[in-house]
Amino acid sequence: MSREENGRRAKHYLFITSFVVTVILAVSVAFTGYTGSVDGSEEPVDRESYSVYGVEIPGKVSFAGEPLPLDLFDVKESLDRELLSNTYFHSQTIRLIKMANRYFPQIEPVLKKNLIPDDFKYLVLAESGLTQAVSPAKAVGFWQLMKGTAQEYGLEVGSEVDERYNVALSTEVACQYLIDSYQKYGNWTMTAASYNAGRRGMDRQVERQKKENYYDLLLNEETARYLFRVVAFKLIFEDPSAYGFTISKKDLYPEIPVYKVEVDSTIADFADFAAEHGTNYKILKYLNPWLRDSKMSNPSHKKYEILVPESGFRRPDAWEPN
Repeated sequence: MSREENGRRAKHYLFITSFVVTVILAVSVAFTGYTGSVDGSEEPVDRESYSVYGVEIPGKVSFAGEPLPLDLFDVKESLDRELLSNTYFHSQTIRLIKMANRYFPQIEPVLKKNLIPDDFKYLVLAESGLTQAVSPAKAVGFWQLMKGTAQEYGLEVGSEVDERYNVALSTEVACQYLIDSYQKYGNWTMTAASYNAGRRGMDRQVERQKKENYYDLLLNEETARYLFRVVAFKLIFEDPSAYGFTISKKDLYPEIPVYKVEVDSTIADFADFAAEHGTNYKILKYLNPWLRDSKMSNPSHKKYEILVPESGFRRPDAWEPN
């Protein structure tokens, strides 16, 4: 064996030895409650000072005015699962609470205008986590709209403009889909479930199982958990402190003050367009993620409303948060 090979092997053994020692120390800390330096110069942690609790489920819980049958063990345990998951997923839930302060004001008026119960705003948390997500099935945006559904309800979906990424317009389409589902099922619970599974998916299970109540249907795991996840978000968001979240108003992400610029012609370069309106390409795209290219041809001269930020918006301390 060459000297070079010996050197490599020695380094390998040193790495393995260091890794094993690190694991042993980590396990020791976990089981003894010990913290601090290796030589033991710091005091052990008092484990009795830290406790993790189960979540308390209110005696009465409803979604869109329809009560959950919490007297059924499987219903109560399903809600408990989602409350536990989202209560103890601290970073994600805190971030969602912060982001909701920015985006819910864009969603709530559209729901109200279409007479959709306000509780449906929590669907976007379960659908996309308030991100412009693209699912493996190519569903897009806050409301996770498929291309066919979006086009069926009148949205433009193309390489330069994809209105599924427009929060207000996609919420409008979601409302129309929900209205159609409600007319079919006659209750908001099945309507919400059908948003996740699709009406055909729900209809197949209703026909197979001869039950029309969401809480009586055996569904795929995602749809089975869906309504309970939405309700868990509702409970946490309506009373964060009840679930251990202490978030002040100053912690919330403020709405960004914007104004609308109406355009009906070609925009050759959005970087130039942004500069003309006192902002930059990055922020223009942040506010208008539905603009999917660096330009917009617009041969049909369709009218679009592009959001442009007010002056000074990037320094929130200069304006009062909502």
